[in-house]
Amino acid sequence: MEDLYQFDQEFRDNIATVDAEGKRIWVYPKKPSGRMHNARIWVTVVLLAILFAGPFLSINGRPFLLLNFFERKFVILGQAFWPQDFFLLTLVLISFFVFVILFTVVFGRLWCGWACPQTLFMEMVFRKIEYWIEGDANQQRKLNNGPWNAAKIRKKLLKQLIFISISVLISHTVMAYLIGIDQVKEIVRQPPTEHLSGFIGLVAFTGIFYWVFAWFREQACVAVCPYGRLQGVLLDKKSIAVMYDWIRGEPRGKLRKNEIQQDKGDCIDCKLCVHVCPTGIDIRNGTQLECVNCTACIDACDDVMEKINKPKGLIRYASHDTIKEGRQRLFTPRVAAYSVVLVALLSFLSFSLVTRSDIETTVLKVPGQLYQRTEEGDITNLYNIQFVNKTFEDMTLEVRIENEPSAEISKVGEGEVLVPSNGLAEGVYFIKMPKDRIKSASMNLKIGVYRNGEIVETVKTKFLGPVSLK
Repeated sequence: MEDLYQFDQEFRDNIATVDAEGKRIWVYPKKPSGRMHNARIWVTVVLLAILFAGPFLSINGRPFLLLNFFERKFVILGQAFWPQDFFLLTLVLISFFVFVILFTVVFGRLWCGWACPQTLFMEMVFRKIEYWIEGDANQQRKLNNGPWNAAKIRKKLLKQLIFISISVLISHTVMAYLIGIDQVKEIVRQPPTEHLSGFIGLVAFTGIFYWVFAWFREQACVAVCPYGRLQGVLLDKKSIAVMYDWIRGEPRGKLRKNEIQQDKGDCIDCKLCVHVCPTGIDIRNGTQLECVNCTACIDACDDVMEKINKPKGLIRYASHDTIKEGRQRLFTPRVAAYSVVLVALLSFLSFSLVTRSDIETTVLKVPGQLYQRTEEGDITNLYNIQFVNKTFEDMTLEVRIENEPSAEISKVGEGEVLVPSNGLAEGVYFIKMPKDRIKSASMNLKIGVYRNGEIVETVKTKFLGPVSLK
């Protein structure tokens, strides 16, 4: 027998949900049940509870998660991030991407089957409702192919109304993560004309979610999501995934009463693993991009093995090497390399977060001006100074010159500036210096930003003077 399976290889050139003419094959997966499915139900309950509770959660009065792209305001785990913190967000995204690569190299598409919102809602919410209203796969197929009578209209209408209601709930939750729960409450309470853009956004999100879960379904994983296609470069023979034990299962053969199967494998070719698959594939053909590691085939096969008095695990979480050689190595040189990169990124990110200042100060010279000379002969420069408050409390700030005792800084207007929480403020400042202290046409100055007498940040700027002065 060859290394892998040398039976039908056509699956490599076709998508299970598309026929020879390019038309979509609607998938009617058999209702799953079993140990793995029950575990996934509990995981789904926890994750969906966190998802829907997230907009209402806060940490020290700050949102648990807010991704306000419209106002360029981001809060992650109670920590506020501004556009000035773009490099930190970039580090977070790069670290997450490396983590996904590392996780996939070791555990395959475990994320897709157990934690991806698309899978959770599709398999654990929308399909559950479909099973409840229309029945199992054969009943759904019979209903769809049957005439439009009163029973069919009632079932279809009820299902679609529930689908739309859940889509509305999801859209409001997603919008709450984008603009905040308080803004969503205002949109809901007031007429659409008062918040037209927000109302249009909620309608658009509702339509997208309804379309995805009511019609597009598994195609989101097969045709749209790039993660499945990344398997080709991320997975290797040591990666753990849902695997069919071809050594134990082949050659396949139907089980007949009173027949001794010494020349056959444990697989009785019942095809239940195919019937329960939500993406319509045959896991016995090996790892495929359509497989989301939902474990439905594991439960179906274990149930059959138990009935025919065979050991469970013909389909299980395993790697190619585990099945072929009977051993599993998780920590490989490839995994070690990714781990080193991830640890380095997380270390740098942690250092950057710990040392990040609560105030971001930008000092810019007023455009079109070099310097001015006072009546006393001193040299002055005019600056615009902008303060960004990254905290959730108001701050009163003042500025001082740190490295030149003779230099004086004064604000046009009041001497202190009030920066609102999660906001910004700016002021115009004069810096004055005696002419005998100017040693070059461009001097480096260090400006300290103080709050309640304590320095919170230092910034550097240039002070310009006459070139002829020495």
